[in-house]
Amino acid sequence: VQLVESGGGSVQAGGSLTLSCTVSGYTFETYCMAWFRQAPGKERDLVAGIHTDGTTAYGDFVKGRFTVSQNRGGTTLSLLLQMFTLQAEDSAMYFCAVDYCWDIARVSPDDFNDWGQGTQVTVSS
Repeated sequence: VQLVESGGGSVQAGGSLTLSCTVSGYTFETYCMAWFRQAPGKERDLVAGIHTDGTTAYGDFVKGRFTVSQNRGGTTLSLLLQMFTLQAEDSAMYFCAVDYCWDIARVSPDDFNDWGQGTQVTVSS
């Protein structure tokens, strides 16, 4: 399984970014895909995730500002994170992850074995 993220960058507070993750080689029918983020010295937190059935979950700090979506074509999955009204506190490395799971609302980083390399998001105030 290979995960490749793109779309990170620098933006001013109040701006928007869209992150993309392409997952290749995933063969299971049921899965969860998720975006996590980690700032220096802090834990890795769930930003947004989505289950095969379309159920989504968001971190409490999102407060309606982000939207996660997915597509699947054979063994290739894609995960999109649209981020609006970005704040300085959203600055972090953002990671994409995929694994088998039942309930996207209960996932933590320990539930995922396959990760991307990360993409940096920097929001200046």
